[in-house]
Amino acid sequence: MLNLKYLLAVTIAITTLLSCKKDYGNLNSPTVESVLTNATQSQLNNLVSGTESGMRNAISFYLDDIGTIGREGYRFSGSEPRYVTDLLGFNSGTLSNSNFYITNPWAARYRVVKNCNILIEAAGNSSLVTDNQKNGYIGFAKTIKAYQLLMNLNLTYSNGIRTDVNDPDNLGPVVGYDASLAAIAALLDEGKTSLTGAAVSFQLAGFDNLDDAAGLIKVNRAIAARVEVYRKNWPAALTALGESFFDLTGDLNAGVYHVFGTGSGDQLNPIFIPQNTNGETRVAHPSFAADIESGDDRIAKATLRSSTASLSNLSSDRDVWVYTSSTAPIPLIRNEELILIFAEASIQSSPGVAEDALNRIRTGHGLAAYSGPLTTVGLTDEMLRQRRYSLFYEGHRWVDLRRYGRLASLPTDRAGDDVWEEFPLPLTEQQ
Repeated sequence: MLNLKYLLAVTIAITTLLSCKKDYGNLNSPTVESVLTNATQSQLNNLVSGTESGMRNAISFYLDDIGTIGREGYRFSGSEPRYVTDLLGFNSGTLSNSNFYITNPWAARYRVVKNCNILIEAAGNSSLVTDNQKNGYIGFAKTIKAYQLLMNLNLTYSNGIRTDVNDPDNLGPVVGYDASLAAIAALLDEGKTSLTGAAVSFQLAGFDNLDDAAGLIKVNRAIAARVEVYRKNWPAALTALGESFFDLTGDLNAGVYHVFGTGSGDQLNPIFIPQNTNGETRVAHPSFAADIESGDDRIAKATLRSSTASLSNLSSDRDVWVYTSSTAPIPLIRNEELILIFAEASIQSSPGVAEDALNRIRTGHGLAAYSGPLTTVGLTDEMLRQRRYSLFYEGHRWVDLRRYGRLASLPTDRAGDDVWEEFPLPLTEQQ
């Protein structure tokens, strides 16, 4: 099978991360076998750094996929019309199973999964690190592997993903949405178990104050809380939050981020586009400003342009301004999302608690307290509204409306445009 077998061929060439100095050893001709037999700590650390670096690859395609179909914004590109044709269903168009918008993010995520699988095997086989250190590597790898699988599942939804790709010569089957979520949840649980009592002997970038074993457990449980609300397993989501870095009164931006830098071998933020550009730009959907409440400071995420940008009968007078420099970080998960997860899970059993959590978000952004009904419908509407603005262009809007059966509420700006429910599996996955 040509699909993931070749995609998952390991690349051990490592890209450095911002403020992350390590001894990479000799990488002129690394081999998988040299790492898997009896890896040194330096080799294992290289795999950790390569995993972190690889997580940043093709992130712009992922965010544009979700942001465009979810009508958060439009990617106007003079050289690539498919952002405003295929992704929007223009003129009876459809989503291709061989175009960049699915093949690039899909491949990037599975390359990281492969790195994680090699790290797990290499750490387990090494006699040059302690058992507690092994568990640190393994717990980190399983946590990141689960996160990467979840990102691909967010794209293909009911078309499923492969969760078992440990052996590129004998890949597991494509499994459906519910089964994939269950496998991801189980993998996160395994990661948590490995991290319990583990020793972290590697450096991480973007994991401020969450870069030891206890911190990585909190990150693991934060991702688990996201998975559990996707599964509508509300008690499990609340339990996971209690073990995460969730803090109802804490910094909304505390969390874990992809970091970027200008140093040699590093990457710049691939989704950054300066304000008021023409030809290549990313603009907010007009409904973002039209629907926002007066006084909401999150309007700053969509700044007014000096002139309206237009392409293919679409237009906007606001730029997406979430990532405001070429080195701006991109969140994996942060406290503001956890507060909203807490509100979502609490709606089902404790509406007053949910209201308090939603008010933490509202008042944190300059709004008055919620005054709507304390009903499941009313609070869910409010929760989704706050997620729309708090998590703008972080990869959530399309996923959120889909899981609540509300994709039909998204606007279409041209006759015949569509709101897609899911991406097809890449062509190579169907062979």
